[in-house]
Amino acid sequence: IEDDDRRGREDTCNNYAFLVDQEWFRKNFTASDFSHNMDSVPVVLDWSLGVDNTAVAVFHRFMSNDSRAYDDPKPYCEILNATSTYTRQRLVCHCPPGFEGNPYLRNPCHDIDECTDQNRCGPGTPHCMNYYGTYTCYRHRVGGKTKIKLILIGLGAGVGLLLLLLGAWWVHEVLKKRKRIKRKEFFFKRNGGLLLEQQLSSGEVNVEKIKLFKSKELEKSTDNFNTDRILGQGGQGTVYKGMLADGRIVAVKKSKIVDESQLSDFINEVVILSQINHRNVVQLLGCCLETEVPILVYEFIPNGNLSQYIHGQNEEFPLTWEVRLRIAKEIAGALSYLHASAAFPIYHRDIKSTNILLDAKYRAKVADFGTSRSVAIDQTHLTTLVHGTFGYLDPEYFQSSQFTEKSDVYSFGVVLVELLTGQKPISFRRSQEEGKSLATYFIISMQLDRLFEILDAQVVKGGSKEDIILIANLARRCLNLSGRKRPTMREVTAELEGIQMSEKTSNGGQNYEEVEFVRTDSIEPWDVASSSTGTRPSLDGGPSSSLHEIPLLPYKSW
Repeated sequence: IEDDDRRGREDTCNNYAFLVDQEWFRKNFTASDFSHNMDSVPVVLDWSLGVDNTAVAVFHRFMSNDSRAYDDPKPYCEILNATSTYTRQRLVCHCPPGFEGNPYLRNPCHDIDECTDQNRCGPGTPHCMNYYGTYTCYRHRVGGKTKIKLILIGLGAGVGLLLLLLGAWWVHEVLKKRKRIKRKEFFFKRNGGLLLEQQLSSGEVNVEKIKLFKSKELEKSTDNFNTDRILGQGGQGTVYKGMLADGRIVAVKKSKIVDESQLSDFINEVVILSQINHRNVVQLLGCCLETEVPILVYEFIPNGNLSQYIHGQNEEFPLTWEVRLRIAKEIAGALSYLHASAAFPIYHRDIKSTNILLDAKYRAKVADFGTSRSVAIDQTHLTTLVHGTFGYLDPEYFQSSQFTEKSDVYSFGVVLVELLTGQKPISFRRSQEEGKSLATYFIISMQLDRLFEILDAQVVKGGSKEDIILIANLARRCLNLSGRKRPTMREVTAELEGIQMSEKTSNGGQNYEEVEFVRTDSIEPWDVASSSTGTRPSLDGGPSSSLHEIPLLPYKSW
């Protein structure tokens, strides 16, 4: 635009007025640098909207005051108050720094490539690199060797970080493993591992027969001790069904708590069972001492315990006379082996029907050796604290605390009476005159010639009177109050085998009137509810739980 005052003059006019972008002009020129030979300069046309409800509603989402990322291309708008130039409020929208476009179209703005301006960077850092929403000036050109160098530096840093993380993980795992090992060593010592090692090092125990299982192996076999695998529970622990890596089904007996006063009993059970090799004694496969609570691993016994079949109704396997006689002979044979044929005489000390298990072929298996004791060959008795279960406890042992092999004989006599009568060893339903204990009730009934009134229906149905009386008199001799007058388990086994053989060879015939009772020495009734440490009778008169009374099998076959 030419100055009107100079229009028409012949001299050249050097004063011009023109529109130009203010920011561009400030960065590139001063008044002395300006040349009138320039063809064009950049001009920015800007405008604003009047503030009303429509404008505010349309551009509301662009009016947020929240902080924004430098590379966010979304336009932002603001309301400007009235000034002397603008007499009312205005709505003005802008593209963010580093972006360009028409913000009133409500679309994202476009990135500005600042590096197209060759003078963008100063002489110290002349090399420009454009980024989305911004740019950076470098001293050296980015690209070629420099770019490769940066890539290698990044890769090196990444690999170094990865190695650092792997190293930290390895150290963590090593420390965790060391802690786990120390923890297992602590449990091994606490659970009697040192006591077991002492027993093994004595040379009196066959080391090859005791397997020490790893905790991981048992966790895997029982599906991490899943509740679905529980076979039975007792006061001292839980028994799980498991499968070993070789496919064998086992019963895993896991204690609930660790009682250091009972650790010697636990190790004792391990040592005793590991030395026993008899088909009618439950087989101990090994133990695990590196867990928080000690664990025993037995062969799996699928068909419950004898008490279930005597006192419960089982149509699948009724206890006939022949089955009862066979089971009695098998129990007697097992006890005879423990007393006389094992490497050291072993006293069970807790013989009862719940500790007699039945395998897949319903053969008897003597179980639960937690209170058992092995003795020297020339030793006749043990003096200990009284252990046992109501109804099965030898009265002589209860009074003297001296346990002999004849104490096991007494307990076997109670089991034999259970097989004959089908009644529980303790019952408060019986009158005081009859006796609360089954042993007293049985002896009184025999003295009153009322034996056949108390027998189980299966016994009366299947057995001959002669054999029933022979078994009854054998049970009566086992229940003699004087231990010296009781037979040994070897003698009991021989008598039961003789009766079983006669059953097989005789033609039968039940003549109940012609056979007289075989009288033995008079036996005074003994009706005292003797108890063991931590035991008490149940309300229904059944046997109570005793030390380590944990079934090794399910109530139902799996």
